[in-house]
Amino acid sequence: MRQTFTRRHLLATAGAALLLPAVARAAEPVRHNISAFTHQDWRDHFSELGQGAIVCDTESRALHFWAGDGSDYRVYPTSVPKTDELTKRGYTRIVRKKVGPSWTPTASQMERFPDWKPVAGGAPDNPLGTHALYFDWPAYLIHGTHDTRKIGRRSSDGCIGLYNEKIAELYALTEIGTQVRLL
Repeated sequence: MRQTFTRRHLLATAGAALLLPAVARAAEPVRHNISAFTHQDWRDHFSELGQGAIVCDTESRALHFWAGDGSDYRVYPTSVPKTDELTKRGYTRIVRKKVGPSWTPTASQMERFPDWKPVAGGAPDNPLGTHALYFDWPAYLIHGTHDTRKIGRRSSDGCIGLYNEKIAELYALTEIGTQVRLL
């Protein structure tokens, strides 16, 4: 028996071929977002809580904060450095806090982006946002950002970024001398 293909058969076959990749994708296991925060315990990083502790986990893109008296634990989504070369890891402390920080490009940033200019504190285009917590490492800090698309991504030139409302909250909680670890 010979079967003839009609226009209707051809359209049905073409439609099925177009739907097949979507059906196959739907059957794939769900992949979780990299920014799914992993729980941290300050005791895994510090011998004592002291004036408080911050762990910046660049893998899960989260900042973990513990108050010095141990009564408060918070997790914040962050932006992290674009590359491993820009990522500094290790132990440091908060040595200075600033509301309305000004921003000046570093020497290496000026080499890569010669058109970048310093930005005054409080300016809407300030890459440091509304608040900053400075480490004892030069030119590396935790700060806010006006560009909310950066949070949850590898998007910074070296620093740890938070939403402006979250850095304001962390700023109020954090004492000078708070210990910090960047993973």
